[in-house]
Amino acid sequence: MGEPLQICRYDPRWVLESEAERERLARALGDIARRIDHHGSTAVPGLDAKPTIDIQISVERLQPLEAYGIPLATLGYVHVPHQDDAVCPFFHRPSEWPHSHHVHVVEFGGAEERRTLAFGDYLREHADVAREYVELKTRLAARADATDPSSREAYAQAKSEFIERVTAAALANGYPRGR
Repeated sequence: MGEPLQICRYDPRWVLESEAERERLARALGDIARRIDHHGSTAVPGLDAKPTIDIQISVERLQPLEAYGIPLATLGYVHVPHQDDAVCPFFHRPSEWPHSHHVHVVEFGGAEERRTLAFGDYLREHADVAREYVELKTRLAARADATDPSSREAYAQAKSEFIERVTAAALANGYPRGR
């Protein structure tokens, strides 16, 4: 195996990094971006995470992808074609691993936008669930090869059952909050 995925202690600089990137993205995308949200583990205070800033950009329409894909490319983001492109196109920067930033594009007001926001809000308000998530990620990351894209994808897929369970509970309990 190459090198395990790195799960780091929470770093308050992640918030500052996400804000700086949010500003870059807002300038590049203009009115195309209806919302730009820091999400994922680095957006949950106190939560250990891979040191990759996840950002969700909400747009009116996912097609044509070039409408936001071209401005993202000017900022160094690379689109990764995937079967999920119909729901949530994915971009990363830099082009080579390790990535410092991931961007997920979703439909403004759509189900995927709500799901992502609900999951993060729920983790922020339920420390026990957040701890459970860190334990799961730490276990899975130790078995994943950070240098192998398919291993990183398997790591992400292995978290799916947990994420789906927590997201369902969050949505059933009125999350996302205050959005």
